[in-house]
Amino acid sequence: MPDRIVVRLADRDLELSNLDKVMFPAAGFTKGEVIDYYTRISPVLLPHLRNRPVTRIRYPNGVDGVHFFEKNKPAGTPDWVRLETLPVPGSTKSRETIDFVVVDELPTLVWLANLAAIELHTPQWRIGAHPDMLVVDLDPGAPAGLRECGAVAVLMRDRLAEDGIAAYPKTSGKKGMQLCCPIAGTQDAVVVSGYAKRVAEELAKLVPGSITAKMAKQLRPGKIFIDWSQNNAAKTTVTPYSLRAGASPTASTPLTWEETEAMATGETEARQFSGAEALERAEEFGDLLADLRHPGPAVPTS
Repeated sequence: MPDRIVVRLADRDLELSNLDKVMFPAAGFTKGEVIDYYTRISPVLLPHLRNRPVTRIRYPNGVDGVHFFEKNKPAGTPDWVRLETLPVPGSTKSRETIDFVVVDELPTLVWLANLAAIELHTPQWRIGAHPDMLVVDLDPGAPAGLRECGAVAVLMRDRLAEDGIAAYPKTSGKKGMQLCCPIAGTQDAVVVSGYAKRVAEELAKLVPGSITAKMAKQLRPGKIFIDWSQNNAAKTTVTPYSLRAGASPTASTPLTWEETEAMATGETEARQFSGAEALERAEEFGDLLADLRHPGPAVPTS
C-alpha cells in the first residue's frame, strides 16, 4: 500500500498516511483499521461528539509507544476543521484559552484518526451551555471488577430514578463502566457535581463494604469507587464508541439494562467489548444512548 493516499469525504480532501502501521501490536490492528472503525461507527458516534470540545489521546507509534493528551489544535490543522477558543482555568501550561477541535463531521473524525488519535474524550457540556449530562463513573478496585460495577450500576440506576433521572449504561472499554444521564442543561457543573457527590456518598453509606465515594486509592481495594468528580466542568469522559488503548482495540460500548443485570448476577460474563463487537451491536441495536440527545430533568438541589 502507498505511504500516502488522498481520499475525498463530504467535499473534503484528506491525505491519509502509513495505513499499514500497526497501532495495537498484540492484535496486529493497523492505523488503517482504526480509521475504518471510526468511519463505520460514525453514524452513532458523531451525535455524541457534536458541539463538544474533544480531548484526544494520541499514540503516534502505537499503544505500546509514547502517548500524549492533546486539547489544542495540532500543527497543520486544515482550515475546514471547526475550532472553538475556550477558557481553560487552571491549565497546567498556564494558558488562558485553548483552540479546541470540535468533531461535527466525518472528515474531521477521519483526520483525527489518521493522526493516531485513538481515544476521544468529551465533557458533559456543549459549547456555550451548562451540562446536559450527568456522568457516574464506576471504577473497580481489584479484586472487584466489571461484575461488581454492574451491581453498583443497578443500585445507582434505581436511586437516580427516585429523582426522575434516567441512567444509561456503557462500558469504559478498560476496567469499569459509566452511567450517562440526560439532564436539563439549566444548572452549572458545580450544582450537578454536588448532586452526584451526595448520591454517591449516600450509596457508600448504604453499602460501605462494596462502595466508596472517596478518592483515596488506599480505600478502593475490593470496592467500586463512584467517581462523582467526573461532573467537574474541567473533566472529560471517554466518548461513547471511542476506542481505548490497550492490548486489543476495545471500545466504550453502550449496554442494555438487561445485559448489565445479567453481568451483575453472573448470568453472563462481565467483560469489555471489542471495536468489532461495538460495530455489530450498533448495527443490531442502533444507538442505545440516543436518548442522551434529549433534555432530562434538573437535578435536585437539596
